[in-house]
Amino acid sequence: MNWIALTDYSQISKALEDSMPFFVFKHSTRCSISSMALNRFERAYNLEGVQAFYLDLIKFRSISNQLAVVYDVQHQSPQLLLFRDSKCVYNASHNSISFEALKAIV
Repeated sequence: MNWIALTDYSQISKALEDSMPFFVFKHSTRCSISSMALNRFERAYNLEGVQAFYLDLIKFRSISNQLAVVYDVQHQSPQLLLFRDSKCVYNASHNSISFEALKAIV
């Protein structure tokens, strides 16, 4: 899987300009549930043409906070957000994170 490290909110703005769907996987490196969800997601992942951003919540919590405010989504960890047409069209957290659900929406 080719993750793009999300380290600055401007990357979200740039991805929105590209008009392609993309998602953000928000992961807490200190949480075993988050690690399990990430591992399960990576094993199932097989999409092409969709940018995949990885957000380390320990280092970049401010980006998660900004996403929560701008897109009116409650901060969760782990959390998967899918963006299309400048909107957050999918939001799942914890055991609800599903590659199959993401794939169906993309």
